[in-house]
Amino acid sequence: MTRNVGIIGLGHVGSTIANYIVTGGFADELVLIDTNEKKVNADATDFHDAMANLPFHTNITVNDYSAIKDADVVISAVGNISLQKDNKEHDRFIELPFTKEAVKSVSEKIKASGFNGILIDITNPCDVITTMYQHFTGLPKNHVMGTGTLLDSSRMRRAVSSELGIDPRSVGGYNLGEHGNSQFTAWSSVRVLGQPITEVAKQRNIDLAKLDEVARAGGYTVFHGKHYTNYGIAAAAVRLANIIMSDARSEVPVSNFHEEYNTYLSYPAIVGRDGVIEQLHLGLTDDEKEKLATSANYIRTRFEDTVKDM
Repeated sequence: MTRNVGIIGLGHVGSTIANYIVTGGFADELVLIDTNEKKVNADATDFHDAMANLPFHTNITVNDYSAIKDADVVISAVGNISLQKDNKEHDRFIELPFTKEAVKSVSEKIKASGFNGILIDITNPCDVITTMYQHFTGLPKNHVMGTGTLLDSSRMRRAVSSELGIDPRSVGGYNLGEHGNSQFTAWSSVRVLGQPITEVAKQRNIDLAKLDEVARAGGYTVFHGKHYTNYGIAAAAVRLANIIMSDARSEVPVSNFHEEYNTYLSYPAIVGRDGVIEQLHLGLTDDEKEKLATSANYIRTRFEDTVKDM
C-alpha cells in the first residue's frame, strides 16, 4: 500500500518533518505545500539531492493541492514564528491573528481537493486551530487531531527522567488540556521505577511543581536558545503520522474532540488508520479534573470568540 503524506507549511518545523520522513523512508509520496515557492522548491531539490545517499526513495510533489486527495495524512505546519520574537508572556495565541486567516484559506483548499484522510495540526494555538480545521473542512471530528500535549508529555518525561537519571522512555504519564499555558501534568497518571511518581517524589524529596513548570516552559527554553523549535515537535508529528499509516492503534495524548467539554483538548486516545478510535478515561484527582475543565473552557471560549470575529 502506498503511503501518501502531505505537509502544508515548510518553515522550520515543516521542513524538519519532511526531512524525518524522507531520511526515515516513512512515505512513498510526499506533497510539500508553501506560499514561499522559492523555499519549498529549494527544499524539494535538496531532498532529491539527499536521496542518492539514502536507502529509500520518496516521490515529491510541490504546491499541488490536488495531490493530497489520496493522502493518508496531511500535516499542518502553517505558522509565522517571527510573531513570537517579543512574546514575553510565552503565549502561543500571539500567532492567532496570522494563523486563523491562513487556516481558513488552507481549509478551503483541502476541502476542494477531496481529501478524506487524517488531518494532523501542529499550527499554534494548537487546540483552537485544530478546532478551526474541523469546523472549516467539515472532516469527521475523529479524523482531525492536533499533536497537542504529545510534545508536552515528552517534555515532562524528559524532566522526570533527568531528575532520576533514567531514560525518558522509562517514564509513563501525561500532560493534559491545552498545548499552552493552561496545560498541567496529571501526576496521578505518571509512573516511574515501577511506582506512582507521587510515591517516588515522597521518597526522594522531588518537587513535582517544579518539574511541572519545566515541562510547561520547555518550548520557550528551546525558543530562547535558537528563536524557534523544530526537532521535538517534528518527531511528535512524524510519530503520529506513522501510527496512523500503520494502524498501530497506539495510546497517545493528542488534541481530540471531547463531547463533555464541546471542544478539542489533549487527552490520551487510541489512534490508528481511522484517526481517533477510542477515547480513554484516566482516574484523575478532583484537582486534576478541575484543571482540565478550566483548560477546556479556555480553549472553547477562545475558539468561539475567534470564529465569531471572522
